[in-house]
Amino acid sequence: MTVDAGKGGRGTGTLAKALFVLLGVLVGVGGFTFNYAEGLSYLSTDPEACMNCHIMRPQYDSWLKSSHHTVAVCVDCHLPHDFIGKYLAKGENGWHHSVGFTFQNFHEPIMIKPKNARILEQNCLRCHGDLTHELMIGTSGREDDLQCVHCHKSAGHGDTAGLGGWRD
Repeated sequence: MTVDAGKGGRGTGTLAKALFVLLGVLVGVGGFTFNYAEGLSYLSTDPEACMNCHIMRPQYDSWLKSSHHTVAVCVDCHLPHDFIGKYLAKGENGWHHSVGFTFQNFHEPIMIKPKNARILEQNCLRCHGDLTHELMIGTSGREDDLQCVHCHKSAGHGDTAGLGGWRD
């Protein structure tokens, strides 16, 4: 009994070609989407990159009026400062934002998530820890503890009217 080796080889070759075509389509669509969404701009620290999504315009405009606009940009407050943590948070936030904005299934007004609120709080304390040390003694770091934004809602975004996103 002989086996036709050519027949099995053709089936494998066809499958490999189909997989390469599928991979090419995925890379092409992904590349187009990344370019269309100005993906490289998100690797910068330029606050205008955060405004690529039209929904962030009020946050950008209010930041321009804030007490922090001359000393801090979006990433200074909203991302961890270690290299790995920064890019992990950028990737996670980018994923959530792209899914939310693509499918239009995000909360309006846009609200900070608890994980990002903790990052924000850590960054407030990183810059202002010498001023707040006595206030923070005895807090556990839990979400319901004293938070800087409880009293200083407008520090990073100026007038918060119409922005939403903060819990009282």
